[in-house]
Amino acid sequence: MARARNAIRGHLTSFRMILVSFILMILAGAVMLCLPFASKGDEPVSFLNALFTSTSAACVTGLVVFDTATKWTMFGRVVILILIQVGGLGVVTMAAAVITLTGAQIGLLPRLAVQDAVSAPELGSVLNFMKFLIKGTFCIEGIGALCLLPVFAGQFGFVKGLGYAVFHSISGFCNAGFDLMGAQEQFSSLTAYASNAAVNIVIMLLIILGGLGFLTWSDLINNRFRLKRLRMQTKMILVSTAALILLPALYFFFVEFRAYPLNERLLLSLFQSVTPRTAGFNTADYGQMSESGLLITIMLMMVGGAPGSTAGGMKVTTMAVLFLASATFLRRREQVNCFRRRIEKDAIQNAMALLTLYIFLLLGGAIVMATAEGFPIITSLFECASALGTVGLTTGITPGLSVLSRMILIAFMFFGRVGGLTLGYSFASSARGNPGLLPMEKVSVG
Repeated sequence: MARARNAIRGHLTSFRMILVSFILMILAGAVMLCLPFASKGDEPVSFLNALFTSTSAACVTGLVVFDTATKWTMFGRVVILILIQVGGLGVVTMAAAVITLTGAQIGLLPRLAVQDAVSAPELGSVLNFMKFLIKGTFCIEGIGALCLLPVFAGQFGFVKGLGYAVFHSISGFCNAGFDLMGAQEQFSSLTAYASNAAVNIVIMLLIILGGLGFLTWSDLINNRFRLKRLRMQTKMILVSTAALILLPALYFFFVEFRAYPLNERLLLSLFQSVTPRTAGFNTADYGQMSESGLLITIMLMMVGGAPGSTAGGMKVTTMAVLFLASATFLRRREQVNCFRRRIEKDAIQNAMALLTLYIFLLLGGAIVMATAEGFPIITSLFECASALGTVGLTTGITPGLSVLSRMILIAFMFFGRVGGLTLGYSFASSARGNPGLLPMEKVSVG
C-alpha cells in the first residue's frame, strides 16, 4: 500500500493536479445540473447538455445551449455562478484558500499547483499572493455589483436587481459572459443596454481588471503605479492590452457601427473591442456583423487576456513575444529585447508552440464543424475560436449544433481554460538529461 501511494504521489505533478481538479469540478457541475430541480420544464436536462453548460461555466466561456434565465431554476443558476467563480480563480486556488482559512497547513504539491495556476512569482510567497488574490477578487466584484445595482434595481426591483448585479459582476470579472437577460429576450446578452453608459463602462472595467492578471495587480499596487519600477511582463501586458482595445475599437467605430448615433457608436465600438478578450458579453448582434469584423473578433478571441488571469486564450504576452521575436529576427539580431530587458529563449519557444497548436486546433475544428453542420467556414471559425479562447461569443448557432460539434466545443473550452502548456506538461514524462547533441544540418526556410 505504501509503495502504491508513493507511486501515485510520484506521478501527480502540479500540472496534473490542476487538470484533474477542473475535470472533477466540471463533472460535479454536470451532475448537479442534471437534477430535476436544477432546470425548468417537465424533463431533466440531458447529461450532454448539462456537461456543455458545466464546462462553459467552469471554463468561464459563456457558450450556452439553453438561455440561462429561462431554462435554469434558482438552484441551477447558483450552481452555474459557483462554477464561474471557482473556475475563474482556479479550483486549486479556491481549495487552498479554504484550507488556509481553516488553519490547516498546505503541502508542497498544492503550493506548486497554486503557483502554476495563478502565475505567482515565487513559491515562498504563494500563500500571501493567494490571500491578496481572493481579497482583491471579492472586493472588485462587490464594487462592480454596487455600481450595477442602481440600474438593475430600477428595472427589476431591489431584491431581483441585487441578484442580477451580483451575478453579472462575478460573470464580468471572471470573463465568463453568462447573463440573465433572457427573461426579456432569449440569448440577448446585453444588447438591450447598448446605449447605457453605466452598464457598459462597469462591465468593461470588470472584464479588463479580470483579464489583466493577478500578478499585474500586485506589481502595480506594490510599486504604486510607478511605471519605471514595474516588471517587464507587467509593462508588456499593459501596452498590449491598450493596443488590443484601441486599434480594433477604431475599426468598429469607423466601419461596423458608423450608422449609429455618436454616443452609442462609441460604446458599441469599445465594448465589442473589450469583450472578445475573453468575456462573452455582447451589446451588438454578431450575426449581423461583416466577415471582416468577425475575422478581427476571431483574432482578438484567440489572443485572450494575461497569464494568471480569469481570461483564456493564448495570452497577450504570447502574442507580444511572437511580435517582438519576429521583428528581431527580421532585423537579423540575436537577442529579443523589451523595455531594456532580454526575453529568454524558453518563452519564445513556448509562444511558437502555443501559436502552432492553437492554429492547428482552430482550423481542424472549424473544418470538421463546417463539414458536419453545413455552415460557412467563417461562422465555424468564429464558434471554435470562441470556445478555444473561452470567450462565449456566438453568431447564434450554438443551440442548434449537433452532438459532434458540441463535443468539439466542450474539448476546446476545456483546453482553452486549462491551457495548452498545462495539458502538455501534464502528459509529458519527467524531464531527462540529454545524452548528447545530434549533428546539425542547415534547413532553408522562407
